[in-house]
Amino acid sequence: MKAMILAAGRGERMRPLTDHTPKPLLVAGGKPLIYYHIERLAAAGICELVINHAHLGAQIEAALGDGSAFGVRIRYSPEAAALETGGGIFRALPLLGPDPFLVINGDVWTDIALTDLQLGADDLAQLVLVANPPQHPHGDFVLRAGRVQETGTPRLTFSGIGLYRPELFAGQQADAFPLAPLLRQAMAVGRVGGQQHRGHWFDIGTPERLAALDAWLRWKC
Repeated sequence: MKAMILAAGRGERMRPLTDHTPKPLLVAGGKPLIYYHIERLAAAGICELVINHAHLGAQIEAALGDGSAFGVRIRYSPEAAALETGGGIFRALPLLGPDPFLVINGDVWTDIALTDLQLGADDLAQLVLVANPPQHPHGDFVLRAGRVQETGTPRLTFSGIGLYRPELFAGQQADAFPLAPLLRQAMAVGRVGGQQHRGHWFDIGTPERLAALDAWLRWKC
């Protein structure tokens, strides 16, 4: 299986930290955020990675190179301007190939066991959901008997981690577009599975949350 790390966001809420440093290279616990993803993917035996980038993307390529220092192979999908989540994945499909692939948001930290993720035979997506954090109290979706639905309660938050089949993006055009509408269409026909991660998960969206993660990682170590 191949994996994609989404790293093209401008990180407006992280300014001024992201004025000169792309968000995935911001440091917590002594190393850049994206290093944690690469190390966890490598530990799970997922060694073929695709990383998209836009804002200050040259810094990401300079920091990670071809991935050999991490024991993985990295290919890049540069974007002149960020294409949003859906558009970024769509652009990278030729690099990801015809098989299901894993996608992880570059601005989260988690201890999830990636080897536990499985895509149902007829599903277009498998989403990892988490308990609603304080900054997103109303959640995104409902998880019921292993199926993800748009409506109902209780609601959970999409973690930014999912398995996808390329067919999810059928009929799309090379342009900026969000992922959520495609997921909702697949949910409507019962083709999105899910699981709840009950371990640690941090959404690193602001300097305050980055500082909280840094303090937690240093305490943990």
